[in-house]
Amino acid sequence: MVQNPKYSVNSYQLSTIVVWIKTGVIAVPEIQRPFVWDATKVRDFIDSLYQSYPVGYLITWQNPNVVLKDGTISSGKKILIDGQQRVIAIQAAIMGRPVVNKDYRKTRIKISFNLIKEEFGVSDATTLKDPQQIPDISEVFNDDFSTFNFVEEYCRRNSINDKGMLFYRIQNLQQILNKLIGVIELVSDLDIETVTEIFYRINSQGVPLSQADFVMSKIASNEQLDGINLRKCIDYFCHLSVEPSFYENIKDNDASFAGTKFFQSISWLKNEIDDLFDPSYTDVLRVAFTSEFNRGKLSDLVSLLSGRNFETKRYEEDIQIESFKSLTDGVLNFINESNFKNFVIILKSAGFISPDLINSYNSVDFAYILYLILRKQGNYSIPEIANYVKKWFVLSYLTGRYSGPIESTFDEDIKNIIRNPIESYLAIMEHSELSDTFWSVALPEHLKTSSTNSPYFNVFLATQVKAQAHGFLSKDVRINELISIKGDMHHIFPKNYLKKNGLSRTSYNQVANYVYMESETNIRIGEKPPKDYLAIVMYQFGKNISNRISNINSNEELYINFEENCIPSEIIDMNIEQYEEFIEKRRNLMAKKIKEYYFSL
Repeated sequence: MVQNPKYSVNSYQLSTIVVWIKTGVIAVPEIQRPFVWDATKVRDFIDSLYQSYPVGYLITWQNPNVVLKDGTISSGKKILIDGQQRVIAIQAAIMGRPVVNKDYRKTRIKISFNLIKEEFGVSDATTLKDPQQIPDISEVFNDDFSTFNFVEEYCRRNSINDKGMLFYRIQNLQQILNKLIGVIELVSDLDIETVTEIFYRINSQGVPLSQADFVMSKIASNEQLDGINLRKCIDYFCHLSVEPSFYENIKDNDASFAGTKFFQSISWLKNEIDDLFDPSYTDVLRVAFTSEFNRGKLSDLVSLLSGRNFETKRYEEDIQIESFKSLTDGVLNFINESNFKNFVIILKSAGFISPDLINSYNSVDFAYILYLILRKQGNYSIPEIANYVKKWFVLSYLTGRYSGPIESTFDEDIKNIIRNPIESYLAIMEHSELSDTFWSVALPEHLKTSSTNSPYFNVFLATQVKAQAHGFLSKDVRINELISIKGDMHHIFPKNYLKKNGLSRTSYNQVANYVYMESETNIRIGEKPPKDYLAIVMYQFGKNISNRISNINSNEELYINFEENCIPSEIIDMNIEQYEEFIEKRRNLMAKKIKEYYFSL
């Protein structure tokens, strides 16, 4: 055993791990992550145990002991934070328990064993017919298994008499329970940052755990407060958001959850097809926690769910119970059909009609937090709440407020919003973040990019959607329609035209050279410079000509279309010599349009 102030490294017999699982000493959530190992990997794992090969470490984090209301101490469980796939493989192969697969369906994985050849396999129809096989080795580990009766029957089936060999091999198989597995046990008083660092350094794949992972483990480990069903609710909500048809799977395969209030709360998703906001469990936890606890650091939630009293440094049952209740309320508010749909409508009313226009959910998360907080405060009308939420979302998205590490910023913003009227804090933010210099210098500079997933370009497209702008050189088809049907963006100065004139990919793919345009229009433009194809557009005004470039019929309509798309009017005389001038002028027009849009929200 290796001792360290932060953790200990111990080796335990597999039988001890099995007892921990059966008695609940180690918390193994049914849905922490679906079981992703295939049956052959389970077979190889069992074979490694049989051959006494190393199978890696489990990592557990001891829940702190909690002071109960009567003053007694309740010892905390071990939370499994790494090694779930191996533990579930043990449950499946040795204990005969069903697993939840990647489709969230319960299924059995049966591992067979050929006593003659001493080979493990995956049980199937062929295995069942093979008299040399033990079709399901979990039977050998049952308390009521009789080795004597089994050997007698096995000898009869296979017409062999060497009972001693069979007794020896069954004993070897049962000895799997005596094989050692390493367990790294982290002490209870470690903070999340230390746990994360230890995990990262020990984990051979270097896969980081998020604070949300720790929260989900804490939730599921508390059976007394229905943590299992709260965790399932979060997992299932996120899954249903992406795959509504999964509803029937839950109803048919998880009867215990289907009878809870949580299932009723997420049932509306079975008919939901909108995909603007498909949250992850991190989004759900962050919004639920911050809106209910008025804190922004998920590490605080881990401590609160353990019952931590931040003043006395003790862990108390009352705090644990109240924290679970508050988090449950926050989750139910998040998944509430009315709340969720109204929030999505607010985003869409700001022009964000497609998930393609949102490259990060951090700003979405805080906008939803703000929506829930303002609803709870009860001081604002629904239209006022919508306006504040839209402005906050666009401000934070434009300024990158929640890019990078966000917890301290979430914490700062929620505390200021609780202390101040939203209109006051928003005014302060606008003054500091959206100065005249931002609009006239910083924003045009940010638009110097070839990334069509840039938040600045996405906000520009949202301004066009909200303004009901038409596609470039169209008077019938609007940009919101082109975005909704996944229409293509095209170059104003054609790509091949610019390439032939020696421009690089970065230059000709500038976002200021992109517009939403009907594909037929783009084809008819071909490789002509704007000066040439716009001359043809104007020549075709009012003429009954097939294959026209545009259905625009007058200078007035053309210049309105230019304005809708932030195209400088000088474009009618531009070719390669004026390309850089065009790009700069259009960036400034785009920035001006975004500014007008923001203050119109």
